[in-house]
Amino acid sequence: MLGNREILRDINWEVRRGENWFILGANGAGKTSLTRMLLGLVWPKFGAEISVLGNRFGNCDIFEVRKKIAWVSPFLQNWTSSRWTAIDIVQSGIDGTIGLYRKTTEKEKKKALEMMESMDSAKLAEKPFEVLSSGEQVKVLIARSMMAMPSIMILDEACVHLDMKSREFLLEFVDSFVRKPNSPSVLFITQRIEEILPVFSMGLVLKDGEILAAGPRKEILSDKVLLEAFDIPFKLHHSSSGRIWITLN
Repeated sequence: MLGNREILRDINWEVRRGENWFILGANGAGKTSLTRMLLGLVWPKFGAEISVLGNRFGNCDIFEVRKKIAWVSPFLQNWTSSRWTAIDIVQSGIDGTIGLYRKTTEKEKKKALEMMESMDSAKLAEKPFEVLSSGEQVKVLIARSMMAMPSIMILDEACVHLDMKSREFLLEFVDSFVRKPNSPSVLFITQRIEEILPVFSMGLVLKDGEILAAGPRKEILSDKVLLEAFDIPFKLHHSSSGRIWITLN
């Protein structure tokens, strides 16, 4: 419930260690609400139990749990201050906050610059975060997400404002990141089917606040499920690389 409106219902979902999931659904399907619940930003009103990384919400320090969850979303820019530079945002990932509220050490600043370098964004370090382009902001937010060595990374419609070049840069990074040994579990939230990479072997499809389908990728990415999810007759196509695209029937 959000206010007096039911947002999610009958959600029974488990992510096992080492699994990487895509979460798919149209606007209003419940993707954002599910993300906020996983982060402890909103709470179910009744009859629900949420456990993340073995921590049951209500019986744990939610701020400590958030430090283990990297959240990358273009909507985070709405929570930032004009006084924060790009490197401030990156360093805030150490504490799991969205913005910097303390003086950091030289060691922490050096690590932040290294993370920005890995995302080809070190040149943006001293620029105000709010003046960066959407593609630049996403690079900074990914650098931020890697500061605390997270156990879970949530990519929440990270491609939504990106042009084609920036989107493919991000997807290439995600592909290589997920394939690394001991990488965190990644939850990739999108409404665009062509963004779902082959490395996401599990899928969750939401519709009207409920789970429409959940399970192995091959079972989820079907013409039948997509028709029900989006109310449009799609035809799904697969490239030799494993990438997918759709055409309308």
